[in-house]
Amino acid sequence: MNNKEYIAKLSSSTEYTQEDTQKLVRTVIDGMIELIEVDPHTSISIPSFGTFEVKKRMERIMVNPTTKQRMLVPPKLVLNFRPVALSRKN
Repeated sequence: MNNKEYIAKLSSSTEYTQEDTQKLVRTVIDGMIELIEVDPHTSISIPSFGTFEVKKRMERIMVNPTTKQRMLVPPKLVLNFRPVALSRKN
């Protein structure tokens, strides 16, 4: 499901227009981004969906596939998403 399909489905299940739904979703995502930028040690948990958290990626040596030259990639912070494991009813 892409963003357009998600907005259409969300809009059809509420009384909001697609434009209002898109603004609402964008506002929520922007708020999450701002919160993580302010405090990288924060994790954001959305019940029945998953958790977003910042993890530190250690420095490592990579090989350029074209030149076969080895290079050092510095450490950095990356955003990680861990989905909730949903149980299926049979």
